[in-house]
This record gives sequence, structure tokens and C-alpha cells, in this order.
Amino acid sequence: MGNIFMKKCKDVFEVTKNFIDNHKLKKNYDFLVVDFHGEITSEKMAIGHYLDGNATIVVGTHTHVPTNDARILENGTAYLTDAGMCGDYDSVIGMNKQNSINRFFKRDSQKHFPAKGEATLCGMIVDANENNGLAKSVSSFIYGGKLNNNT
Repeated sequence: MGNIFMKKCKDVFEVTKNFIDNHKLKKNYDFLVVDFHGEITSEKMAIGHYLDGNATIVVGTHTHVPTNDARILENGTAYLTDAGMCGDYDSVIGMNKQNSINRFFKRDSQKHFPAKGEATLCGMIVDANENNGLAKSVSSFIYGGKLNNNT
């Protein structure tokens, strides 16, 4: 979990450094998938570059909005800043849009509750090399709902 604007956890960069100092791709595991749950893109990008060559995939989550930057980093790690949410995009990050607007106006609102429209499935597809544990190809996808798959 990221450190910026998130509930405090141990420092993600120190924890990551300790992990990769003590665990190696293809020695301790065949593939390493890292879901980086963070608020800001720069922190997600920094952890992606830091893990490049030591992880198969680094994919960001949390902001609910898919980014269009799926790629293989210089040393072979598949990277995507944010996979996006799986849910109704005719909403406010998956929640009922009118209730969310009311909450921002601080009027007649309820506890957040999910939007009930057509869902969109967002994510990434990675083909990895069994010999070295690194990515061979990567693409993001968006299926169904309000968004279009333009990648």
C-alpha cells in the first residue's frame, strides 16, 4: 500500500527493498505479481521502476480510473499505473452518482451505496516468459459498460 494520502503502513519502499534483497525471481518463485494499492501516479511509477527486472508485473490499483500506459519496462517488468475499477462507470468511483454529489454539497445524503448500472471489467493481460519470469507482452483491456477499449 502506498504511503501518500493513504492509511499509514510501513514505508512501502523500505519493505520492497527488504523483500527484493531477500527474494529473487526464478529462485524463490516463478513469477511475481505486485498489486500496488496507491493514491498517486508518481508513487506507483516509482515502485514500478524500482521493481523493474525483479517482478513479472507491477499493476497499480485504488483510483478506480484505468490508465492507458500498459508497457514493458526497460528490464522486463510489465507495468500499468492503474488497472481501473470493475464496476459501473456511470457513477462516482462505483458509487451512486446523485448520492455522491449530495455528499459533496453536504445535503440529504446517505452512506455511500453502489451504482446499479452496467458493469465494466478493466485490467491487464500479460504473457510471461517461463524461463526468466519476466514479461513478453502486455496489454490493458476494458470490456463492457460505458468505457471503450482504445488500447
